Amino acid sequence: MSTEAGKQAAAREAALRVEAGMRVGLGSGTTASELLRALAVRWREEGLRFVGVATSERTSSLARELGLELTDLEAQPELDVAIDGADEVDPARNLVKGGGGALLREKIVALAARRRIIVVDDSKLVSRLGEHFRLPVEVVPFGWRVTAERIRALGLVPQLRQAGQAPFVTDSGHWILDCVIQPATDVVEVSRAVKGVVGVVEHGLFPGSWVDELIVGSPDGSVRARTR
Repeated sequence: MSTEAGKQAAAREAALRVEAGMRVGLGSGTTASELLRALAVRWREEGLRFVGVATSERTSSLARELGLELTDLEAQPELDVAIDGADEVDPARNLVKGGGGALLREKIVALAARRRIIVVDDSKLVSRLGEHFRLPVEVVPFGWRVTAERIRALGLVPQLRQAGQAPFVTDSGHWILDCVIQPATDVVEVSRAVKGVVGVVEHGLFPGSWVDELIVGSPDGSVRARTR
């Protein structure tokens, strides 16, 4: 069995948290894509009806392809639940997100939700943030090198994310600096300082206090769920 089995099992479990009439924040990334597919099955086979708010253009496109109904935060500023994946989860449930570049919209949608569910396979569980992934920091393109040097001065090691030969551009028109987190770095503290750097739009550290339920899928297809 592979990590795909874990993702699919966790996504199916998370899809069961959606009830008829709910307003649902739909995350981005590979596990979130599995969630959309699981919700589409319930939509077709059970007649489940809800409205979703997508956190990225990619999620929006897949949701429409699957026949799910979408709205936006202008029409529905308060959501019942937001369900999303993560790139890393530490023992305190702090998250690194943004591997797909949707961290800004993911945070906005998460803050609009009364309940937040994170769905991962167990390969995403780490002893400290930064073990396998860098911390994404979304920045405005103007003066990005100056912004990067200020982030470097805080103890992170930033590198501009590329899409082929050009900088990667987020759905909101910004660039991303992927920052190496040194083992001794208190990433929660540093992320607060990063947010204060002029030119930074948002970072990919999501605090554990935001996570109401963590659903973890294993390669054998089993699932465990932990609530606060």
